[in-house]
Amino acid sequence: MAREKKAEKEKRAIEVARRMSLHYPEPECALDYTTPFTLTIAVALSAQTTDVNVNKVTPELFARFGTPESMAQASVEDVAEIIHSLGFYRNKAKNCVACAQMIMSDFGGEVPRDMASLQKLPGVGRKTANIVLNEGFGIVEGIAVDTHVFRIAHRLKFSNADTPLKTEQDLLKLYPREYWGPINHQWVLFGRETCIARRPKCADCFLNDICPSSPIYVKDPTS
Repeated sequence: MAREKKAEKEKRAIEVARRMSLHYPEPECALDYTTPFTLTIAVALSAQTTDVNVNKVTPELFARFGTPESMAQASVEDVAEIIHSLGFYRNKAKNCVACAQMIMSDFGGEVPRDMASLQKLPGVGRKTANIVLNEGFGIVEGIAVDTHVFRIAHRLKFSNADTPLKTEQDLLKLYPREYWGPINHQWVLFGRETCIARRPKCADCFLNDICPSSPIYVKDPTS
């Protein structure tokens, strides 16, 4: 296949966004939370596991330690016992307590609202920070690149980067800022329902004519 020109790729990206918005007009976060703090903890816990698994442990966790104050005073052992069904639960429990303690000591008991400060919190990387800002505060600073977004960006040939951070930078360059907000939630739903990791449902995919990984790809269906 001939190398796609920048203008062609941008046009295709906007068409992807248009179709995503038709199929997922009001995408919602799959994690259960009530406050920016519980959202921060839930997203941090979701690393290397599923949102479904996280939602199974957070009701008890947040009933006992649902505020920065209470979590900061919790023992790592108590948190670990509650979340033991999750992968890397010991390290996650340690980060939960340390995160709450830093929120109390450095940020006046409030989850910070900027990218740099959020990433200082134990267990919070750029992906988590993006989701907390976007979902928790309505602040769009970037695009959260999880396993679904990473996979879809590569299958759509929007990036060939080898890390989530570099993939995010490719997407930020490709999409105008006004498109950034819904991408994570929409692509996560799409990744779970259609663009599945092992066996993507290309034949039934609403992007199959504009996805270079599809066997029926059409280079420019809108021309």
